[in-house]
Amino acid sequence: MPPEAGFTVGFSGEALSADAAERGPRIATVTLSRPEHHNAQTPDTWLWLAKLGTSLPASVRILFIRGAGPSFSAGLDRATLAPASDGHSLGLFGIAHAGPEQGTAAISAFQSAFQVGSRPDLVSIALVQGYAIGAGFQLALSCDFRIASEDVVFSMAEVTLGLVPDLGGTKRLVELVGYSRAASICLTGRRVSAAEADQLGLVSAVVPASQLEAAGQQFAEQILALPRTAVTETKALLLNAAERSQEQQESAERHAQYRQLRILAGLEAED
Repeated sequence: MPPEAGFTVGFSGEALSADAAERGPRIATVTLSRPEHHNAQTPDTWLWLAKLGTSLPASVRILFIRGAGPSFSAGLDRATLAPASDGHSLGLFGIAHAGPEQGTAAISAFQSAFQVGSRPDLVSIALVQGYAIGAGFQLALSCDFRIASEDVVFSMAEVTLGLVPDLGGTKRLVELVGYSRAASICLTGRRVSAAEADQLGLVSAVVPASQLEAAGQQFAEQILALPRTAVTETKALLLNAAERSQEQQESAERHAQYRQLRILAGLEAED
């Protein structure tokens, strides 16, 4: 990735057998790599993350998202809100000078970076330490799992800047903790400790910082040991459950189970 992307990408986890190894890596790791700025994010970060989300090798089953240095991500790089000396707008302020169609289209492009966790064929795991503020919090929320270190601090701080959370985090947070608790977090911009995050169900585990990588690897190994199509079908069921009635969900389950039974019976090949 170019320097302006603000992150690096690594691949690992090839299967031991030669034919499986040819299918490529099973694990991708995205590392936010601006530690001197606590991995503050820019529009370029989001645009490149969105491109990455559509170009990962098909063999990848696990996506880790982590931050280099002491923090996961302190959120938006505030330099993107600074006006230029000549009075013209830089960064995000440029959206304010665009028409509503252009402006919202630009934000939509940024939001695409936070949708990779919605892919049924990919299990995403955020390894979160230190600050996870604003866009950092929303990036962690976009993942299927969040494993946090004991020093983690979450905050939806956009309101303190006169902004709103616009990267998909409001819906994800409400779905995780309910409206009232989400409101207490978003409308105040307050900080949420690791202990509170664990209590609220924001995270899947809290571990010492020294054990963060190992805990993530343990989750990955559990998932990689399972049949891929069964994991994919189950995640798809979970992702769509909130929008379906009980009857619709049971219908989706029936069709998914039928497909899996055909695979187990050898009538269809597993991808």
